[in-house]
Amino acid sequence: MIDLGPESTFRGLPLTAEQDAEVRHYIKVQMQRHLPWDTPELDAMLREMIRPPEVTDGGPEVEADEARAAAERANASIDDALEPDEASEEWHAAIESENMKHPRE
Repeated sequence: MIDLGPESTFRGLPLTAEQDAEVRHYIKVQMQRHLPWDTPELDAMLREMIRPPEVTDGGPEVEADEARAAAERANASIDDALEPDEASEEWHAAIESENMKHPRE
């Protein structure tokens, strides 16, 4: 596979080999048709290629995993020698602390 770096891709953009080939193909087709190639369509194509993928909401499964991880971190911070009432208060305080450290968006 050809190693494409910023010096070898279109305008030095961080493109994959497939993206770079798609841009060059677009330019070639435009030139064959005697049309301008540096168009708003090309700019839109490049913006779409460079934009990082959107993070989709993982839904309840991801939220459950985050809650489980916070609970595990909270449990790890509680002293086993505490009375049950004290342990419960400490656990709730630890959960609040974890939620402040790792807020949901």
